[in-house]
Amino acid sequence: MREFEYVRAREVGQAVAAVSADPAASYLAGGTTQLDLMKDGVLAPHRLIDITRLPLGGITRSGDLLRVGALTTMEELTADPTVAERLPFLRESLLLSASVQLRNMATIGGNLLQRTRCRYFRDPTVPACNKRRRGTGCAAVEGAARMHAILGASEHCIALHASDMAVPLVALDAVVRLLGADGERSVPLTGFYLVPGETPDVENVLAQGELITAVEIPLLPAGTRSTYLKIRDRVSYEFALTSAAVALRLDGDVIGEARVALGGVATIPWRVPEAEEILRGAPADLRTFTAAAEAAVRDPFTVEGTAFKVELAERTLVRALRTVAGGAT
Repeated sequence: MREFEYVRAREVGQAVAAVSADPAASYLAGGTTQLDLMKDGVLAPHRLIDITRLPLGGITRSGDLLRVGALTTMEELTADPTVAERLPFLRESLLLSASVQLRNMATIGGNLLQRTRCRYFRDPTVPACNKRRRGTGCAAVEGAARMHAILGASEHCIALHASDMAVPLVALDAVVRLLGADGERSVPLTGFYLVPGETPDVENVLAQGELITAVEIPLLPAGTRSTYLKIRDRVSYEFALTSAAVALRLDGDVIGEARVALGGVATIPWRVPEAEEILRGAPADLRTFTAAAEAAVRDPFTVEGTAFKVELAERTLVRALRTVAGGAT
C-alpha cells in the first residue's frame, strides 16, 4: 500500500470541497472495499477523507418512503422494523450478502459503490483490464470467467457488479441523493450505474467529489409478496452466481403488479422491464414465469466460462416467481 494523507472531515461541505478539488483524493467510510483495493495496489489515492463522523446516518420514514442515510450500516438497515415488514426481499438480500461483522462495518453508500470482484481487475500484475486502464483489453474474455457477467457485457468488459442489496433497490425504483461542488441532485438508481460500453472505467454518473448522502426507498404496497433468491457455490459467505429480486401483487391467480431485477449476471444491477411487462395481467403460472425468464435473459454476451449462466439465471427467476406466487404450477 502506498503512503497517503489521512484527513477526518468535520462537516459535509468540507469533505465534498476537499475531494472535488483533488482528483487524487477519495472518501473513506466503512473501508471494506476501499482498503482491500489499496492493499492490492489497485487503488492508490494520495489522500483519504474520512467521513465516518459526518451526520449522514439514520433511517426515517415519511409515509410510504424510507430515507436511509448513506453512512447507515448494512446491519442497521437489516434490523429496521419497517424493512422487515414492508421490504422483506431487501432484508433478505442484506442477510445473504455478508457476515455480521462486515454488515456492522459496511455502509449503504459504500455497498452501492463497491467495486467488481473480477480477479483480473483486482490483480494489478494483469495488464489487460479496461476497467483499470481503458484500452488495454479484457483478460476475462479469454480467461477463467465463471463469476462474470452475461448481461450489459461486451468484448470490452465482462466484470460483474457484486452488490446483493442493489438488486432489490433497482426493482423498488430507489433514488440516490447526491451532493457535489455544484449542489444537490437526485438520481434514480436505475440510471445511476453505467454499462461498460467502450468506457468500462466509468462505472456510474458521479462527478469528481460527489458524495452519496442518502437513499430514498419506496415501500412495497401492503399485501405485496417478495423474495430475494441467491444461487451460489456454497451456503456460507459467497458472491452470487445468479440472483433474483421479485415482488408481486396478486389479484387472485392473476398478477396485478410485478417488479423484477437480476443479480450475479450483469455488469450493473439489472432491472428487467421486459419480464415485468409479460407478468402484469397474466396468470401466475409456470408458462407465464418461463416466458418472463426468457425475456429477462435475452441477448446475453457469453464466453466459455459464463455460458451456463443463461439457463441458471432463467431457472433462478422462475423459482423466485414460483416462490412468491405460492408454488404456482
